[in-house]
Amino acid sequence: MAGGITDTGELYSPYVGLVYMFNLIVGTGALTMPKAFATAGWLVSLVLLMFLGFMSYMTTTFVVEAMAAANAQLRWKRMEKRKEDDEDEDSSSGVSDSDVLLRDGYERAETRPILSVQRRGSPNIFEITERVEMGQMASMFFNKVGVNLFYFCIIIYLYGDLAIYAAAVPVSLMQVTCSAIGNHSCNVGDGTKYNDTDKCWGPIRRIDAYRLYLAAFTLLLGPFTFFNVQKTKYLQIVTSLMRWIAFILMIILALIRISRGQAEGHPAMAQLSGIRNLFGVCVYSFMCQHSLPSLITPISKKRHVNKLVLLDYILILAFYSLLSFTAIYCFRNDTLMDMYTLNFTNCEIIDVAFVRYFLGLFPVFTISTNFPIIAVTLRNNWKTLFHREGGTYPWLVDRIVFPAITLVPPVLVAFCTHDLESLVGITGAYAGNGIQYLIPAFLAYCSRKDTQLVFGSGAVNKHLSPFRHTFWIVFVLIWGFSCFVFVTANIVLSESKF
Repeated sequence: MAGGITDTGELYSPYVGLVYMFNLIVGTGALTMPKAFATAGWLVSLVLLMFLGFMSYMTTTFVVEAMAAANAQLRWKRMEKRKEDDEDEDSSSGVSDSDVLLRDGYERAETRPILSVQRRGSPNIFEITERVEMGQMASMFFNKVGVNLFYFCIIIYLYGDLAIYAAAVPVSLMQVTCSAIGNHSCNVGDGTKYNDTDKCWGPIRRIDAYRLYLAAFTLLLGPFTFFNVQKTKYLQIVTSLMRWIAFILMIILALIRISRGQAEGHPAMAQLSGIRNLFGVCVYSFMCQHSLPSLITPISKKRHVNKLVLLDYILILAFYSLLSFTAIYCFRNDTLMDMYTLNFTNCEIIDVAFVRYFLGLFPVFTISTNFPIIAVTLRNNWKTLFHREGGTYPWLVDRIVFPAITLVPPVLVAFCTHDLESLVGITGAYAGNGIQYLIPAFLAYCSRKDTQLVFGSGAVNKHLSPFRHTFWIVFVLIWGFSCFVFVTANIVLSESKF
């Protein structure tokens, strides 16, 4: 994520890219959305979900535009360097100026675009053919302060991601195993409120079971932080398949329960006290901007990429709405769990044990496969932030210190709290706000200025965002900073009541 230019990899069709983006966006955040919907009220939730989906789509087009501008600048710099190398070679070999002019004219005509054409903004120069990660774009378009703020934001977001993952797996294991082995079998998701001090099995309390699972999770997956991990194609296919089976099962089971007249939910229309968490959950649930270079670059035909992204967002919006509305009408507000899958481990909801355990343990399998990848990404971002040109890190710093500062903080956070809704809400409201709104807006603004400076005012970026007027950039920036103020004030007011 922090690195520079990498190989595009195997190309795929625009519709395959659409599926990949859908799978990337629909993840852990969706599992916490039903409870956030119930807390904020169905009307407020629907309006905010639609608005934040629109804002996320807008900033996605900003990132695509910046990717095209970065590709153009890199392509132009290579052409300029090639020209300088040719001139140095000619001057050292004693070739006459007339011969150079004749040869250069032939080469430009046969092998590379004419200078004037490029400066007028040939569409080909803005083709996205190289994967330029957001860290590289920040280095190209931002000053030193901007680059440091970018890395600070992305690191905080990844820490939040890891803390959510580190808490979600032990929570799921605790809820399922305490239900199966303890004295309250099949009661998970029935609205029974358990305290952390309640017995899980034998003398083991629920909080003890949670921390035991957290320790096991850390010991099993933590060591991957000290090595390089790559997500294989087959692992991605398996986790995506499990995700789709789980989500479809939950929607179908909720619809069956509603159709049988067993629905218990009576959601409120609006509860302003729940907006803060809902905002963070929605921002987190639409997060994809930091992974766009890996998704968009391998698409073979990018002519209508913004339209395909829009279609993806419409489908995701419909999916989130269907999942959340079936949940809040199927279950009472006070019975909805932080992790929605746990509502289906109750025998009254589904009497097939395999399905109960599959849904209850679904986050364990999918999140466990993502944790090492996110951890390695965070570790590499730390390395890039402190990297000195031409310098290398001592073995102890490279292999021990960076992995340790990556792994320890999120595990400590998960040790102190397992309130997933709050973890997702805070991560989305702060770091997610910066990545999804502020950074894309600044990238679009700075890349447009640099493009005009390098290629002239006549240059036209073929991937220019549909929201090309400066008003939209200003609007996103004002919205992003306003959200920071609103969420912070809400937290302060909530704390002052206690």
